[in-house]
Amino acid sequence: MSDSSPDRPAAPVLDVWCELQCPDCRSALDDLRALRARYGDRLELRLRHFPLEKHKHAFAGAQAAEEAFEQGQGWPYVEAVLGRVEELDREGEPFLVEVAGELGLDTEEFDTALVDGRHILIVDADQAEGKAIGVTGTPTYVIGGERLDGGKSQEGLRERIEEIADRLLAEPSA
Repeated sequence: MSDSSPDRPAAPVLDVWCELQCPDCRSALDDLRALRARYGDRLELRLRHFPLEKHKHAFAGAQAAEEAFEQGQGWPYVEAVLGRVEELDREGEPFLVEVAGELGLDTEEFDTALVDGRHILIVDADQAEGKAIGVTGTPTYVIGGERLDGGKSQEGLRERIEEIADRLLAEPSA
């Protein structure tokens, strides 16, 4: 249940369009960790899925990430998989289940989720929304209505995100 008391304004949202087989997303991890450390729950980081066709395990990775969020370990799972994209390249879905086990998640449920496709609609909806707003690669960030493309370079993006987040946090809530 969310806290909707009037004295606590909603946190600004940073949508992170990502895919778990993307080396550029792996290089964005340090920035995402720094943003979480700086803002905590004052900035909502949301993983948005944008599996790229050139990565054959990206769609399964997106579904696995959704299952990890459902089991309460979303960001640790995302970080663990992104930190080992080469293993995902080589091993595919068994690797996704292996990482779940390393984090103490229910691997049978993971395996079942990858087979039954229970998270496909979320992944498809994220990808469709991303395409609609002009996302073409990963990582791409959207905060305060501004889209920032990290697929070419992460250089300066964290600073720009912080500028926007600070401005949004300073604005009185509507």
